[in-house]
Amino acid sequence: MTAPAVVLTGAPGSGKSTVGLVLAERLGVTFRDTDDDVEKVCGTTVAELVRRHGEGRFRELEHDAVRTALQEHDGVLALGGGAVLHPGTRRLLAAHRVVHLSTDLPTALARIGTAATRPLLADDPERRLGELFRIRGPIYRRLAVLTVDAGTGTPAETVDRLLLGLPEIPGAAGAQAAPATTGATT
Repeated sequence: MTAPAVVLTGAPGSGKSTVGLVLAERLGVTFRDTDDDVEKVCGTTVAELVRRHGEGRFRELEHDAVRTALQEHDGVLALGGGAVLHPGTRRLLAAHRVVHLSTDLPTALARIGTAATRPLLADDPERRLGELFRIRGPIYRRLAVLTVDAGTGTPAETVDRLLLGLPEIPGAAGAQAAPATTGATT
């Protein structure tokens, strides 16, 4: 059975996509984001899907995307920030190497900008994101085999910390020695 090398979870603005791409490159595997999978199936953005059909419908499609990706993908998999809210998704994740990318609220707010593409944050991004941190934070930590600070340093430095914390990841031993060359921030 195929299984992802690593599954990344975390709040909006934690850097799952950015760090995930760097990690995948370092490990020599592919990167996949379940939000992208949902958008491909629906032919629209997640934001538009939520606006048209509601968060409940999106969460069901997201759960289906996570289930499929966990069965098919053997690289780095990033989940949407709220994917962990679905009880079925939490059960599925119990059998996988889940890493929680952690950041503080001000850093996440700076990274998400105006929140125009994030309908669950649109009304009052700071208040809504604070609520998401409070509700989802314990779930992220409970599901994770490792929590990594993704709020400081570059994405490459975050990957370095992740690989040091999980040396059993296939390909991680060689990946740890790779130089942290990117200066990009998330």
